[in-house]
Amino acid sequence: MPEFLNALATATPPYELPQDLVERNARRILGPRFAQFERMAASFKTSGVEKRYSFAPIEWFDTPKNWQDRNSVYLLEGEKLFETVVTKALAKAELLAREVDIVVTVSSTGIATPTFEALSAAKLGFREDIQRIPVFGLGCAGGVTGLRIAQQMARANPGDKVLLVVLEACTLSFRSDRLSKADIVATILFGDGAAAAVISSKPGNTNEITMGTGSEHMWPDTLNIMGWDVDESGLGVIFDRSIPAFALEHMKSATDHALKTAGLNQNELSRFVFHPGGAKVVEALEEALELQTGALDSERTVLRDYGNMSAPTALFVLQDMLENKRNGSMMMGALGPGFTASFLPLDIAA
Repeated sequence: MPEFLNALATATPPYELPQDLVERNARRILGPRFAQFERMAASFKTSGVEKRYSFAPIEWFDTPKNWQDRNSVYLLEGEKLFETVVTKALAKAELLAREVDIVVTVSSTGIATPTFEALSAAKLGFREDIQRIPVFGLGCAGGVTGLRIAQQMARANPGDKVLLVVLEACTLSFRSDRLSKADIVATILFGDGAAAAVISSKPGNTNEITMGTGSEHMWPDTLNIMGWDVDESGLGVIFDRSIPAFALEHMKSATDHALKTAGLNQNELSRFVFHPGGAKVVEALEEALELQTGALDSERTVLRDYGNMSAPTALFVLQDMLENKRNGSMMMGALGPGFTASFLPLDIAA
């Protein structure tokens, strides 16, 4: 029997940061200290990002922060956003929190121990015997891989209601001390957000979304392409400039293998659902998969309105498609640390 995506919801933190405001503040903070800033600053306008949302107001970024400063905001604001997005997803699924049997929490931008599903359990009303599965370290692939984990839990426990929550606070990793190109790119792209989904072995009350056989592909000798450096000041982003070129060269074969695993071929798909890491990555994916230029329109819409939120971003793209009544056979995909591509096919009934 297939597994079903019964409900999907997204949420953002309260602080909206327009791209021009972020650029002005970055120029003021980083410009005097980073010789290549002005050369890279043109990317603020070509990145495809017009705004993003943050756990902290723009003034918070004016002064240097240490690990405790960043993680304190992650914990305080993350718990609030966790509760908001879970409440929205459960309402869409017409479920009470006490009806949830398993919760999978995906996050790689802070440390919460106990994790958010435990911190929020009493307020939300989870049962005492709920099964908790926190997942750390998946980065941008976390939304797609998280769905696969939730799907596999639903398959192993027929009849159980599985809640997936994917939450990231990328903006809190802003660094004014390292002055690397990757940190400038992160400042241009990063946003914060959360998504939650309900998965089970029974169809939901709204659109019938069936989940197929997913897969992953990890390339050897690619550990330095994406991830975090960790020091006393916090998390420092690792973004290799080769990511768009890597996607252009390698995503076709990985996607073909994922389609074969799922029993599909590309001409049967109505749509891909990709994590839009940045404008150049979206362009590379279209070229690699021989898609019409502009085919990944929902990806560009989400990048424009929310930035790169890491793991939740692919789920925001799927939400955009659902809101625009897209249907048919689709393949979700995302690239993340490892360096890994994660895939999951979906079939959305008309």
